[in-house]
Amino acid sequence: MKREETIDHNIKTAWHAISRMYNQQAVKQDITTSIGFVLLNISSKEGTPATKIAPLMGLEARSLTRVLKNMEDKGLIYRQPDANDKRSVRIFLTEKGKERKGFSRKTVLAFNEAVREHIPEDKLKIFFEVIGDINRIIEKSNIYENEKP
Repeated sequence: MKREETIDHNIKTAWHAISRMYNQQAVKQDITTSIGFVLLNISSKEGTPATKIAPLMGLEARSLTRVLKNMEDKGLIYRQPDANDKRSVRIFLTEKGKERKGFSRKTVLAFNEAVREHIPEDKLKIFFEVIGDINRIIEKSNIYENEKP
């Protein structure tokens, strides 16, 4: 089987193209794609518990630590103890963070709109079903369980 015929190659290639496209837009606002996605996962009104952001994005908590520090240094977010649970910290957007979140949202919506203009809804429905199936296979199966090292 050729590399171009493998499922993972096609998913990775598509994601890298999307990521490059998003980064080209993000750099105009002095952010990265990663920062843009974090901004989209922080509530503009109530903030978001720091421990909830990584799972919302499908990341490990430690992967997010450096991004949050960078965002704080850029003046996009600030941390505050949770009003109900003092052991927890909530992440809030600054005004600058809210502006960059709006930009990130417009960028994602523009991409989705462009895709929907060119790909019929019935094809997109199948795409979402297949991606969902692939995620379930990854989550539930032990495809390498019987392999020897």
